[in-house]
Amino acid sequence: MTTTNSVLHTSALTSLPLLARGKVRDNYAVGQDRLLMVASDRLSAFDVILGEPIPGKGALLTQMALFWFDKLGHICPNHLTGDAPESVVTAAEIPQVVGRSMLVKRLKPIPVEAVVRGYLAGSGWAEYQQSQSVCGVPLPAGLKNASKLPEPIFTPAAKAEVGEHDENISYAQVVAIVGPELAAQIRKLSIEIYETAAAFALTKGIIIADTKFEFGLDDNGTLTLMDEVLTPDSSRYWPVEGYQAAFAAGQNPPSYDKQFVRDWLEAVRINGKPWDKTPPSPHLPPDVIEKTAAKYREAMTRLTA
Repeated sequence: MTTTNSVLHTSALTSLPLLARGKVRDNYAVGQDRLLMVASDRLSAFDVILGEPIPGKGALLTQMALFWFDKLGHICPNHLTGDAPESVVTAAEIPQVVGRSMLVKRLKPIPVEAVVRGYLAGSGWAEYQQSQSVCGVPLPAGLKNASKLPEPIFTPAAKAEVGEHDENISYAQVVAIVGPELAAQIRKLSIEIYETAAAFALTKGIIIADTKFEFGLDDNGTLTLMDEVLTPDSSRYWPVEGYQAAFAAGQNPPSYDKQFVRDWLEAVRINGKPWDKTPPSPHLPPDVIEKTAAKYREAMTRLTA
């Protein structure tokens, strides 16, 4: 049984205590100081976990996160321990973790999603149309959907419980949550990581329009990058080829992320009505599943070519 053709919607390890199931990851405790993060093939859209898994997605997300952690290690410490995930489970459980897991340090998570935007899209575009700002950051007049911003902006969100929507907040609210010093450090690091990654991705023909980072504190209080990083699940990845035409037409650029599924879910009708974005989700047809899997594979292939 290999990860490439085994599909894992939900892991079921019995040798370790399950701490939490997120939208995509299942987290298990390894002693007091480590976690085993297993990336399933689940897909969430509009904060709803879809019933159908995307084959190969968990392994691709893990490989991509490891790729970026390696590339960005000089900017910021991360939560990887360097130990093999297979070393902490039973032999029978290895097929569930191989290729799709990270064995990481247990950190004190910071309850803020560190979102950086280099382009105006999604909820940022919606907010700009209302207020000509995003998360309290004023922006120039005349920007359009998918406009490149004059410089990347830090637009944080408050972490929501599973099934709830993350909520955009202002920088002042981040200061209220974590204090001025840590807030400034998170903002500076997030923008630096984004700029470094976006510049690299551009050399591979990929625009990273926006992304979200998660940070935690280690026992010494050091700010540490954690969770997934710069995957198509936590970022908007646009191929450069389709960007200009879509931008000129005022449309969402074609993307390597979940936008394909989101667009399908927006268009689908159930008994003649749009889906109300509450569980259960509509069943994804096989062609949507395969096209989504292909998008993830293509993003990884381009990035690492």
